[in-house]
Amino acid sequence: MFKNVFGSGFLIRTAHVTLTWVITLILFLHDTDLRKQEERGELKQPVLFVLLVLVSVLLYFAVSLMDPGFVVSDSDAKFTLGVSEEEQEMIPNTSKAIRLRRCGYCLLQQPMRAKHCQNCKHCVRRYDHHCPWIENCVGERNHRWFVLYLGVQLLALLWAFNLAWSGISYASTWDLWLRQNGFLLAVASLVGVFSLVAVLLLGSHLYLVSLNTTTWEFMSHHRISYLKHCGADENPFDQGTLRNLWSFFCTCRIVAWEQVYFRESTERV
Repeated sequence: MFKNVFGSGFLIRTAHVTLTWVITLILFLHDTDLRKQEERGELKQPVLFVLLVLVSVLLYFAVSLMDPGFVVSDSDAKFTLGVSEEEQEMIPNTSKAIRLRRCGYCLLQQPMRAKHCQNCKHCVRRYDHHCPWIENCVGERNHRWFVLYLGVQLLALLWAFNLAWSGISYASTWDLWLRQNGFLLAVASLVGVFSLVAVLLLGSHLYLVSLNTTTWEFMSHHRISYLKHCGADENPFDQGTLRNLWSFFCTCRIVAWEQVYFRESTERV
């Protein structure tokens, strides 16, 4: 279920964790609200902040090392549709009859919404994208955890930005001000940029989840075999915002997307 922590992406994971704890240490060592509360013996917020950072790091490792939904055998595709490759040949060749296809790289049958990732060397169920920061694909098994990680990470970043800003002090000259606040300014700038990225990522993923579509499907709608016959605003997997969100966050099983696809197509007819 999980990758080797010392495998591909080890340097990126090490850099992420190191940067996270260096920033946390700087916030404790400088004259921020965090440091003042610690000196007064008010440990509630400092402990909560450290716990939030720790949870964000643990979620980062979980998403980074988790199996995103690799397709490892033809039985994975047969399970979702319920038919074999030979039985697929009996399906009439119509615009609505989408046959399972074999991947040109790993030579396995792809379930609907799966895509081969050149970086991971596997087909991934309900492929969303390959994230270079976690050095892993975001797919059916880890997508909800990726969104949860973005939410927790955003909270930690916004709190860190507020703490860094609280430690910036007045000085009589610009030179003295920069020397006093250089580290906190660097932290605030870095955290501000990461916060903006996290906001954009979280917002875009929540929007796509509410439509029951993926980044790959959204960007390549016109090239995907089971979507290119649909209109620009037509999504055969969309079951309404509330049902889409419930299915995404609360369904912990492999979804047979072929069944959803053909059921929705039949209902539209």
